[in-house]
Amino acid sequence: MIKNERKGFTLIEILIVVAIIAILASVVLVGLGPTQQAGRDARRLSDLHEVQNGLELYYNKNGAYPIPNPATWATFQTTLTGAGIGVNSVPNDPSSGKNYIYAWNTGATTYELGANMESANGSEWTNYAPPTNFTAAGITDGATLTCTQTAQQFCVSL
Repeated sequence: MIKNERKGFTLIEILIVVAIIAILASVVLVGLGPTQQAGRDARRLSDLHEVQNGLELYYNKNGAYPIPNPATWATFQTTLTGAGIGVNSVPNDPSSGKNYIYAWNTGATTYELGANMESANGSEWTNYAPPTNFTAAGITDGATLTCTQTAQQFCVSL
């Protein structure tokens, strides 16, 4: 008596399962895109408030806000972390290749911080009012501050 026992799966069965898993994975990844954008935008807001706290510590110690020289975000980070105010790090934008924007007025008595958001439709824009009456004497990385929802640039200031 000959027994023909088949164990395992055929190549076709394995390919069908792999194809189904690939289709499900692509659907999930496409659905996560807006959620990831919202997460990065929320982190940007949190980072701006963290930098504001560091700027206030700097102001309390020095009587003015920092004027980085040269006017770059990297120099600004070095200025805050090296000021001996307990700031160990200054955050970077979660998207690679982007920086936050720091601008100061003449005399460094006020400042404005900006972040380029990925979405103009998130909840961070609810009740958003852009800072007014600010004239920058200096700005990091030669950026511009429009601070409008249309431009997707969220700003905070003192």
